[in-house]
Amino acid sequence: MRVVIDATPLLVRSAGVKNYLYHWILHLRRAAGGAAVCTFPRMERVRALTHEASVAGPLRTFSGLGALAISNYSGAPLLDWLTRGADVFHASVLVRRPPSRVRLTATVHDLTGFLMPGLHPRSNLVAERNFAQLARRADRLIAVSECTRQDAVRTLGIAPEKICTIHSGVADAFFDPPAALVNKVRARYGLERPFVLFVGTIEPRKNVDLLLDAFESLPQSMRDHWELVVVGPVGWAAEKTVARLRYVRYLGYIPEPDLAPLTAAADVFVYPSLYEGFGFPVAQAMAAGVAVITSNVSALPEVAGNAALLVDPRSQSELRAALVRLLGTADLRKALGLAGRERAREFRWEVCAAKSLEFFREVAGE
Repeated sequence: MRVVIDATPLLVRSAGVKNYLYHWILHLRRAAGGAAVCTFPRMERVRALTHEASVAGPLRTFSGLGALAISNYSGAPLLDWLTRGADVFHASVLVRRPPSRVRLTATVHDLTGFLMPGLHPRSNLVAERNFAQLARRADRLIAVSECTRQDAVRTLGIAPEKICTIHSGVADAFFDPPAALVNKVRARYGLERPFVLFVGTIEPRKNVDLLLDAFESLPQSMRDHWELVVVGPVGWAAEKTVARLRYVRYLGYIPEPDLAPLTAAADVFVYPSLYEGFGFPVAQAMAAGVAVITSNVSALPEVAGNAALLVDPRSQSELRAALVRLLGTADLRKALGLAGRERAREFRWEVCAAKSLEFFREVAGE
């Protein structure tokens, strides 16, 4: 069996999909070997993960994106030529003209462009519509959660038996980061006080305004003791949301090596997203042993299980009450942190890779 995975999202600025592809391909290759799992463009080695730039060198990045553009817009059967000898091509949202001579698969990460179109710019919606066409043509699909699988069945009209749920994983770095590294990152960002943490792109779906409202409404004694730390690049957030970040500790995008120890340094992790196909930040915070508050919608309850406080992401009062309860009860923070770490062990990249290889073998007819 030989699988070619479209890795072009690794060459551009991206968040969750890039995180998925980077670790997924790495663990697939560890499990099956580089000869069995190849990439388009071909990348035997990659740089350290960064969401702000390509993980390949300039030449590989330029040639890879150029080949993608030729394939997408010229009609030339470039991907047919590049995937010759392969059994399966696994496409991303960036591919418009997949190869026709191999079996086609893809990963469905979320359906937010269809379910909440008002929260996205037009470019995102166009990309989602293109991907939906590809998904309907695919031989088989992977969904990163059962929630996403059900959304794809209902929203895209995909046959249920065509989609296999394989949960994403959590990078090893998030499990028990060394205390010395945690303290070093604390010092690097000047985090002297205990803090509540949010990690995610600043865009409407992440619901940052609700978090800011809830935190501002906390008793003064709590706000004097804890500070709110917000981490993540500005996406397509409203200007008023970005302006409000001046009144909390907004760190912007931080390098990937700092993210695990920074997460572990938090007392509470809050993620009131309106919709997630999986929810990497929640799984990562649980792996780091941090007490989590998150939303009771989409895939977030599926990932959190009983190891987090779940709230209605449209209710400021519910989020405020959860913050008051958790910040005021050290024993509950400790209990949720322990439960979260145990829950997160169910989301390991080794398990995801093993299940994915079995999926590919079935698709290839082995």
